[in-house]
Amino acid sequence: MVVTQENAQETAQEHTAVNGSRRSPSAQEIAETLRERIRTGDLKPGDRLPTQAELADEFGVERGAVRQALRALQDDGLLSNVSKGSPPRIAEAAPVREEPQPALVGLAPRLTDAFAARRVRIDVVCHTAETLMVALSEPMRLIHEDRLRPEGIEVRVLVPSRDISLAFPVSVTGDGEEDTVIHRRWLQMRDAQAQVLRHNLMSLRSTHGIDVRVTFRALPFTPPVKLYLLNGDEALLGYYTLTRREEGWGEETLDMFDALGSKSLLFSFVRSAGRRDAVFVAESQKWFDALWETITTELSFA
Repeated sequence: MVVTQENAQETAQEHTAVNGSRRSPSAQEIAETLRERIRTGDLKPGDRLPTQAELADEFGVERGAVRQALRALQDDGLLSNVSKGSPPRIAEAAPVREEPQPALVGLAPRLTDAFAARRVRIDVVCHTAETLMVALSEPMRLIHEDRLRPEGIEVRVLVPSRDISLAFPVSVTGDGEEDTVIHRRWLQMRDAQAQVLRHNLMSLRSTHGIDVRVTFRALPFTPPVKLYLLNGDEALLGYYTLTRREEGWGEETLDMFDALGSKSLLFSFVRSAGRRDAVFVAESQKWFDALWETITTELSFA
């Protein structure tokens, strides 16, 4: 891409203050402008960036701000051939970030990709195993059709302990008796889904001779997010967003604050997408392992 007078004028207009005076864009703003040019195709894979001097002149900043912006793009894996001798190029395989999808929609294809590995490792933090149980049906189907052939599968799941007072679901009114019923409902769901998940996976031992290990441990707190770690290569993070809803249970109608985990949007972080994603995946794995090895306890089923 060639820096033209038109480019410079457009950039200047983007960074004009409300009072009409000119302000210098920050390194973050420069990086975002260049990301947008990459996204829209103004800068294509293999294109060489303008020199730091040309970028500094275009944005009206010192070269230090340009260098910071380029480092941010490099951390995101968007640049290649980064050296002091010449301007970097746009990476040939610049990572494309997909829009986040609801957990029940987005998890299954990610699990299918993960199960293509020779040895599969899935680590999960969740409120119940419902979404994981349903999403695993696709890779399980492909295994039964001999289209996926992992040698080993290890699944570790962290869910809240039965012995704690849950942050959610809880009664809207704060009624203690209703909270007891809500807790009993959640516990039955947690245990039933965990046992189905374990049974389905362990059946692969006898049907396909796969070395399968499925382990659950109990958290001493209610996780505010759900996290899926796939083969140490990808982290999928979703926020539990609370909503008020009514749910029939036996002869009662429960009015509660709860989260629909299957509708939580999953944000993907892939180790190969750049330094920031790689650090996030590594730190998420470190966080999971620390919980697993320290304050969690053996899961007891009701």
